Amino acid sequence: MHVVQVFSVAPTLESEELPTQTSLPLTFFDILWLRSPPTQRILFYQFSHPTPPFFHTLLPKLIHSLSLALGHFFPLAGHLTWPLHSQNPIINYKTGDIVSLTVAESDADFNHLAGSDLCETEKMHHLLPHLTVSHEQATLLALQVTLFPKSGFSIGITSHHAVLDGNTSTSFIKSWAYLCRESHTSPCLPPELCPFYERMLVKDPNQLGGKFVNNWLKQGGFNNRSLLVWDVQAPEHATGGLFQLSSSDIEKLKHFVLSKHRGKSTNLHLSTFALSLAYAWVCRVRAEEIENKRVTLILTVDCRGCLEPPLPPTYFGNCVGLKLAFAEKSEFLGEDGLIVAVEALSEALETVKKDGVLNGAENWSSWLLDGVGGEADAKTIGVAGSASFEAYSSDFGWGRPKKVETVSIERTAVISLSSSNNGEGIEIGFVSKKTTMETFASLFVKGLQT
Repeated sequence: MHVVQVFSVAPTLESEELPTQTSLPLTFFDILWLRSPPTQRILFYQFSHPTPPFFHTLLPKLIHSLSLALGHFFPLAGHLTWPLHSQNPIINYKTGDIVSLTVAESDADFNHLAGSDLCETEKMHHLLPHLTVSHEQATLLALQVTLFPKSGFSIGITSHHAVLDGNTSTSFIKSWAYLCRESHTSPCLPPELCPFYERMLVKDPNQLGGKFVNNWLKQGGFNNRSLLVWDVQAPEHATGGLFQLSSSDIEKLKHFVLSKHRGKSTNLHLSTFALSLAYAWVCRVRAEEIENKRVTLILTVDCRGCLEPPLPPTYFGNCVGLKLAFAEKSEFLGEDGLIVAVEALSEALETVKKDGVLNGAENWSSWLLDGVGGEADAKTIGVAGSASFEAYSSDFGWGRPKKVETVSIERTAVISLSSSNNGEGIEIGFVSKKTTMETFASLFVKGLQT
């Protein structure tokens, strides 16, 4: 890879002035992810034109629209700090803060990286920028545009998990794409993309923020206020893949579950989300040959509409809660494994409806730091993303992405969910060693043929 130039892009607004200085305190939803590894995604776009149009036409539009998008999402140009006078870390933005945009060229095989075959995730690393993180402060967003001459280009996004969740991250990318595509008619964002910053609406009557902060302060020493994120390494030769479930596949899974359901009192959740995740969960447990006796899935639940008062969908920041689904591994290996998984997920989702999204929230930090429930013999798997994000709708004016890859799941070992690239069905992402991925791929296909 050859780095062409690094741009410092400052937020701008054409219709109003930006604040000269702003601070946003982290809520308990944010503090939960304080030292989690950054979230990294790559969007691949087809662009078969010669190199000059890219640099003379496409790149200037990307930079100009990025500046406009940052005008609406200006905290992303700031820094995360933890002043001694503040109980919680805060986001500080001031005039002059910028986001780094690296522009590079690559001679790698675009069609392989943006294709559907299994791929070593290490081959994606050169397409991703890095945050600048120290004990005292951290940048929040870094971007990289990489040209594959006469083939396409990619946009690599690295974002700080303590500042924005998948919903906010995707909303920013959509806003950037909208302004790039539509800036010739209007530099303004539609209401459904405008971020909402009013954090006073996030109530914390149970002092969850203080509990999460105390847990972090105990990590790595006494009163440790460091902002360094976990240095989690990906497995050697980590291989990733994206697996498609069409609408007809999901209907097939639904009919199978209904025909085999054992009549338990559980109210079955047969949504696309539940069926897709249950199927991926079972295939993964079987492919990885897990030795643990129990398997646990940590679900992330968007809390925006479930709080009192509810937050708008455009709320800026983290706003996801955690719920657990449990099952015995031995049951996953039997012919009714999918039914077991759907029932376990349904039971977890029912608790959200009955008890509320914040029930048990005092345990969230411990689940992430110490393992779920302290169970030594449970294999825990997380979930990232959502089909509702519509990741493939980010059209910058040159068409929809050919592929959207969440590379950071190589370190967190979670299952990612997304809408599919053709707009119909679900896309499931998973990273493991190559032999496991090949087994997973085989099980995934065979299970839909029965």
